[in-house]
Amino acid sequence: MDRLTAMSVFVTVAERGSLTAAAEALDMSRAMVSRYLAELERWTGTRLLHRTTRRIGLTGAGELALERFRGMLDIGQQLRDELAVDDPEPHGQIRVTCSMSFGQSFLARAVADFVGCHRQARVDLLLVDRTVNLVEERIDLAVRISHDIEPGLIARRLAVCRSVICAAPAYLRERGTPLRAEALIGHNCLSHHYVGKSLWQFQRDGEAVSVAVSGSVSANEASVLMEATLAGVGIAMLPVYLAAGPIERGELVVLLPDHLLQEMGVFGVYASRRQQPVIVRAFLDFLLQRFGDAGHWPI
Repeated sequence: MDRLTAMSVFVTVAERGSLTAAAEALDMSRAMVSRYLAELERWTGTRLLHRTTRRIGLTGAGELALERFRGMLDIGQQLRDELAVDDPEPHGQIRVTCSMSFGQSFLARAVADFVGCHRQARVDLLLVDRTVNLVEERIDLAVRISHDIEPGLIARRLAVCRSVICAAPAYLRERGTPLRAEALIGHNCLSHHYVGKSLWQFQRDGEAVSVAVSGSVSANEASVLMEATLAGVGIAMLPVYLAAGPIERGELVVLLPDHLLQEMGVFGVYASRRQQPVIVRAFLDFLLQRFGDAGHWPI
């Protein structure tokens, strides 16, 4: 039995919560995953997992094994990276996470181009609507759009994320077009849970303007707000990377163009510089170059 592979299978099952999800992540059959787990339990001499028809959980021994196996896998990766210092070609697997909307709009294509250029590289892309704990979920790199990054993490600024106020032509025909920020009070404003949920802030002629907004839809994903906006439900504050296409096609109209919204940074975030794999550094450099290409990053 390849014990390192078996350990990796066990860790993936524990993190994903099912054999099927682990099999998909590892690109192997469910039967093979089961076989590795059985061999690992035979080798350790104890049951590591509770298996039911609905879920998989760790036994007490499994909790201890998970911690130890993660450490052993980390040591193995560090050794491979140290032995490959003279080989600048990115190789191995990197686990990357970002928001659903940004992943679908931008990062998925960037990942495809990266692995197309580097045939020995593999990327496991995790798109989620929450802030991921990089250590607990074994994330090598998170791409986050934020005003600041929580303490304890290392962030490399990749680009600026700008936003615009948008509405569909159908909504504006029915409800009218607001010409000043204060007019938004009388409109159905769709809000993001984490960005300006109930207070939109602008700069107009060098002065700060804040407007309390409310509406019939709020969400934790910008793509949800854009779909509601395209449907004519209301007015939304949307990131340019998401709204650029509908704006160019005339499906959305930019409102209050003389009112500037606060910019956010696009950061590549990771937990430690120690023994950073070549593939992580290469992917960060690739993203930095990609963000600098106006053809790929509509700002």
